[in-house]
Amino acid sequence: MSTSNTLKTRLRNVNYIPDDTLVMALQLSIDLQRPLLLEGEAGVGKTEIARALASVLDTRLIRLQCYEGLDANQAIYEWNYQRQLLAIKARERETVSADVIEDQIFSETYLMKRPLLEAISQPVSPVLLIDEIDRSDEEFEAYLLEILSDYQISIPELGTIQAQSIPHVVLTSNGTRELSDALRRRCLYTYVEFPSPEREMEIVLARLPNIEDQLVGQIVRFVQELRKEDLEKVPGIAETLDWAAALAGLKLTSLADDVPTLCTSLICLLKTAADQKSISQEVASRLAGKAA
Repeated sequence: MSTSNTLKTRLRNVNYIPDDTLVMALQLSIDLQRPLLLEGEAGVGKTEIARALASVLDTRLIRLQCYEGLDANQAIYEWNYQRQLLAIKARERETVSADVIEDQIFSETYLMKRPLLEAISQPVSPVLLIDEIDRSDEEFEAYLLEILSDYQISIPELGTIQAQSIPHVVLTSNGTRELSDALRRRCLYTYVEFPSPEREMEIVLARLPNIEDQLVGQIVRFVQELRKEDLEKVPGIAETLDWAAALAGLKLTSLADDVPTLCTSLICLLKTAADQKSISQEVASRLAGKAA
């Protein structure tokens, strides 16, 4: 437990305020060299966890952003065809066999490493962030599972490339589709909730130390109540921080003091036209009253 307490302190030192469950999940992931799957609503800080971990471990962060249609070439490696063609052109007049030219152009000189190959090629274990794995296709998920099992990649022209170091793998999912049982079994798992009011206050004060505690309390209580409204996109922690910085810049000392300005500033929190229409001045005033 003392090890996880040390990790918690180090995360706080880089202004990431975790709860104990997340700290233990991160520590076990490091100790067991197992991927960590983080699931939760968009905006709860899942991506930021990987950034903070890379900072704590003083290592490189390598990110693979997943999307529909992502294939192995885009995630693992591609050949630099333009450079290969130039090399072939340059050797047209040389008396070199085709086999020799092939060996030369299909070498690491012409290999373009994408995130997965880049991650296992590092001499020091990086943090590999596989962001929004639920947006990728099931076929890619199955291929990824094979790589995470053996930490090696086969390239037909070069052979099998073994990992120089085992990366610290963090996968995130917003739950847009159900992930396979095989992937879940391969990973440690934790569900990341929106922070409690107390922890969200800590987060704001860690990032914006010059803002008044009283205003921070009102901001956090307002946002916590706003998340209970029927919104298309619930504001996350990043939106809370943006709004807090905006209100501090506007010199507001209390949310209830200037409701029109408060409503105008909600563009920091509400990111769709429907949400902005649904939070009228009356609703904003009611929420501000609860937060005061």
